[in-house]
Amino acid sequence: MPIVAHNDLPTFARLREEGQQILDPDFALHQDIRELHIGLLNMMPDAALAATERQFFRLIGESNQIAQFYVHPFTLKELERGPEARAHVERYYQSFDQIRADGLDALIITGANVTGPDLALEPFWEPLIEVVDWAYDNVCSTLCSCLATHAVMQFRYGERRRRLPAKRWGVFPHRVLARTHPLVADVNTCFDVPHSRFNDISHAQFVGAGLHVLVESEEAGVHLAVSPDGFRQVFFQGHPEYDTISLLKEYKREVGRFAAGARSDYPPFPDNYFGLQTRAILDEHRECVIRALDQGRKPPELPERLIAAALHNTWHDTAEGVIGNWMGLIYQITHHDRRQTFMAGIDPNDPLGLCCG
Repeated sequence: MPIVAHNDLPTFARLREEGQQILDPDFALHQDIRELHIGLLNMMPDAALAATERQFFRLIGESNQIAQFYVHPFTLKELERGPEARAHVERYYQSFDQIRADGLDALIITGANVTGPDLALEPFWEPLIEVVDWAYDNVCSTLCSCLATHAVMQFRYGERRRRLPAKRWGVFPHRVLARTHPLVADVNTCFDVPHSRFNDISHAQFVGAGLHVLVESEEAGVHLAVSPDGFRQVFFQGHPEYDTISLLKEYKREVGRFAAGARSDYPPFPDNYFGLQTRAILDEHRECVIRALDQGRKPPELPERLIAAALHNTWHDTAEGVIGNWMGLIYQITHHDRRQTFMAGIDPNDPLGLCCG
């Protein structure tokens, strides 16, 4: 949480210049330690529904040790679900009508599986627009993850994602471009982020639509950008919420699809993820899978436990830092009543005071 500038110490001014959040004492007096209510619109398919919950709940809970977080998961009824996932949603999730009536301080929107290249033809398209439009008028800040970023960029900013020559898959180094923006001012200037996507919105597209790019990778492209006002909408193209083994799970699934004949080529390794020894183990496993298929036998199981022990997580701490900054900023400017968007004196068109600073 930010420091209060309770006197004229020059250090306070210097820290402000560096992008640190320094509160005016009069402003600080209006703040109370309280709970924050965060919505999680989970659009992931059944197999990833609970894992996505855990990833975002964990990231939220570990990001800030002062505020009390109430996370409210909900989904869209237009998304097709199997019996088990429907039962999970009916038991544990709220409806959007209830979310809308109670209000939120902030909203996270996950990615989703799609069936074709045109997002506007997906069953979630119209209901997602309804949620995003409501949130812009009634929620302090909305964080969009991966495909949600692509969807919002298309229907709100007129920028369509573009198909990549090959899947962007792995863990990639990134650098902070806007070092004084409060979302990234105090995190590492270089850090890793996992990516897993077939499509991309480029730096030029974000900037051309009036958004601000905060974090980018030479290999993977833009990871973090914000709306023209600097905060109301936050966009991720990467997956900082991923667990250490998330890409391993994806790789295992793709090997299974190859073995089942659902894909013609054996999947490549995710970039910058497996070490040399792990690659050797997986190369040997690949030979065993192909040999078993050629001989009409059942392929061996991927040695997941052996491989998982050798994996490293090089992104989670920075992800906590960024989410912690996001939560801290929401805490500072949102209204005590979660049915109201901002506390008194906050300009919705420049909520962080960045445009005129």
